Amino acid sequence: MTTLFRLDASILPPTSSSRALADLVEAEWLSTHPTSDVVRRDLSADPIPATAWADAVTSNFTPAADHTDGQRAARALAAELADEMIDADALLFAVPLYNYGVSQHFKTWFDVAYTDPRIDPQGTALRGKPATLVTVLGGNYAPGTPKEGWDHSTAWLRRVLEDVWGLDLRVVERPFTLVGVNPALDAFADVAADLKQTAETHAVRSGREIAGLAASAAS
Repeated sequence: MTTLFRLDASILPPTSSSRALADLVEAEWLSTHPTSDVVRRDLSADPIPATAWADAVTSNFTPAADHTDGQRAARALAAELADEMIDADALLFAVPLYNYGVSQHFKTWFDVAYTDPRIDPQGTALRGKPATLVTVLGGNYAPGTPKEGWDHSTAWLRRVLEDVWGLDLRVVERPFTLVGVNPALDAFADVAADLKQTAETHAVRSGREIAGLAASAAS
């Protein structure tokens, strides 16, 4: 049986644009792998403790016999997070831009997972695994826009997923999700609608691609 690992970081599940796009990716995956197991990690419903990263890191400099309860729990959590990705045939990350930067929920998750030696700087367990990153932005930070360069999330996400972990990554991006919510952006309704349609098309294509790659690897 194939497995898809899906991580969601939106703090607003009922109205989440990133979850809606990720649903399209997942649907394409399931159309190819209808009996697939989907392992879910919802960082809004179950956030990683803020103290876990420090406990995991400091445990490396402390004899095992002297580990605190927090250090032992953090090491076990890091292994669990790494296992979810290592055991999956493909990965799906839905991570919005918040306040011009990386979601704190995702950053904490990444930091703790990264302490597992299988996926640390020398680890190779995730290299080449097909993956999709879905990211959404309330505004538009593309070249030529007034806030060009204010998106300090997407480039970092690509760096850690694509370059650090070596995933075979596709990126689905939808800007202007606050059009229709923030009246100051009403003038961009047509542009936002086009960007939404483009993102949905890319999401479907990406889901089809990662599903196909996983099927080829399993055959």
